[in-house]
Amino acid sequence: MLLHVVARGRIGRSPEAELVARYLKRIVWPTRVTELPDAGGKLPALEAQTVRVLLDEKGEVLGSLDFARRLERWRDTGTREVRFLIGAADGFGDAERAEADLLLSFGRATWPHMLARAMLAEQLFRATSILAGHPYHREG
Repeated sequence: MLLHVVARGRIGRSPEAELVARYLKRIVWPTRVTELPDAGGKLPALEAQTVRVLLDEKGEVLGSLDFARRLERWRDTGTREVRFLIGAADGFGDAERAEADLLLSFGRATWPHMLARAMLAEQLFRATSILAGHPYHREG
């Protein structure tokens, strides 16, 4: 199953970019990052069996184990791609939220979208590690 991050804004050469690269490199599942300009640009074609997850401050707050279990369920039911969408500074509109399969929040605080990308990469690494059977020190 492909883990595809589609993010508004160019991360360039930055500390956040280093964090994203560090975590994505450690994930053994296929991953892809697509960057779009802050406004406009064309989203990659949406293939069948794709789950869309919008990072949104109004979304569901999942712990790491719950997030891993959600990925596991999608993987085990034949999902080919989980597409994580990170908006620009103003986030997403109501229409985009309504089309999502999951609204995911990293808490009620507002996070810069470049930092949210790094946080997502870390959570993807953590979730895939949990699913691979690596011990999770917060479990129990």
